[in-house]
Amino acid sequence: MTTCVVVKKNNEVAIASDSLVTFGDTRLSHAYEINEKIFQVCDSWVTLAGTAAHFPVMRKLLTQMGEECKLGSREEVFETFSRVHEILKDKYFLNTKEDEDDPYESSQITALIANPQGIFGVYSYREVFSFDRFWGIGSGRNFALGAMYAAYDGKHSAREIAEIGVQAGAEFDKSTSGPFRIYTVPMKNQ
Repeated sequence: MTTCVVVKKNNEVAIASDSLVTFGDTRLSHAYEINEKIFQVCDSWVTLAGTAAHFPVMRKLLTQMGEECKLGSREEVFETFSRVHEILKDKYFLNTKEDEDDPYESSQITALIANPQGIFGVYSYREVFSFDRFWGIGSGRNFALGAMYAAYDGKHSAREIAEIGVQAGAEFDKSTSGPFRIYTVPMKNQ
């Protein structure tokens, strides 16, 4: 899968990801294809974990939504991803089924968002979280979370903590590898 992280510290927001794509037992490294797992939508950076099919669809969908794509608050992210769910079903034939007992249709999406307003996580049933410090997604997330937890209260910047997170993922997770992509933005005064 992947390791993707977001960090908020000292009025700076950072988002980072690895660049490895896997298909079952096959690894497609950066040497064979430039795998960009982070893309920009207005003043936000978005990354995903899960099937590689999500990346071209979500990149196109979110960027083409124009002013309807609002990602500046937990509520805006929820509204945007609720609309995204409808479009994924109608235009891209999303398979919404995960388990028989699911309370809602799944969007099959796990995403992180970083922008001047903060850091957000979105999950399959359009659950949206607004994180105060850091978070991670993907198969290497537990390694990243541990490393970022250990580094957070030190003198490291948001960017440095994000890099520590993806490096820990690459060190211990078989589905994570560099090079890493890291983007930072200053936070808006709140």
